[in-house]
Amino acid sequence: MSEGTAIAYAVEDGVATLRLDRPERRNAIDDAMRGEMIAALEAAASDPAVRALVITGSGTAFCAGGDVRGMQQRLSAPQEDVAFNGWSRQQRTHRAVALLHNLPKPTIAAVNGAAAGLGCDVALSCDFVIAAEAANFTMSFIARGLIPDGGGMYFLPRRVGLARAKELVFSGRRVGAAEALSIGMIERVVPDAELLPAAQDWARQLSAGSPAALALAKSVMDRSLEMSFEQVLAEGAKAQALCYTTGEHRASVAAFLAKSKKP
Repeated sequence: MSEGTAIAYAVEDGVATLRLDRPERRNAIDDAMRGEMIAALEAAASDPAVRALVITGSGTAFCAGGDVRGMQQRLSAPQEDVAFNGWSRQQRTHRAVALLHNLPKPTIAAVNGAAAGLGCDVALSCDFVIAAEAANFTMSFIARGLIPDGGGMYFLPRRVGLARAKELVFSGRRVGAAEALSIGMIERVVPDAELLPAAQDWARQLSAGSPAALALAKSVMDRSLEMSFEQVLAEGAKAQALCYTTGEHRASVAAFLAKSKKP
């Protein structure tokens, strides 16, 4: 395991576990965490030993969102610099969320407590969300006079529908794990003590197949809601052509044919 100021990262049995590690700040995301998160996700994407990734939080919270102290520093800058400084910080945030969303491997958010604001965005950017019974989700941006800026306005409507997503963003209300499951915001709820082992076991199950086929299927499906039927078929055909050339496909066909020849 390597430990930085704000992120703990470890790989075991093909599963990378990325832990937001500022429990004293409820894992609120500051500039240091953004940088370390980007580095960890880039490492996971390029490491062939990593077949799936789980992201979780230390302590009692998953992630309380953006660090309000960072917001205070931004607002204390000269007025002419506020907008550009905020834009620059947004680019780093978007880089981290995009890396997580586009990781060519299955990703699971194991939400151990509050996932608020940007923390909720981060969880929803994963392929799947599993939550502890004590977890909750809040699109809390409205309480700060802000809008979801970490992909939530893209991810949330695709999970719960447009009208319900608007209601959650406009109200900023807290959604418990049971309700989140019932509205399709998340996929699973487990007892608190079972969360991380359950997430890691699920990650191993999801990543047992061909890494190439998984990556290619994910790349097409993540764009499928923006494409026509014909476009999905065309993108799928290109991806399938690549699958035909992989060692996993060749080995699978050879094993099937060898088995079928046995008396």
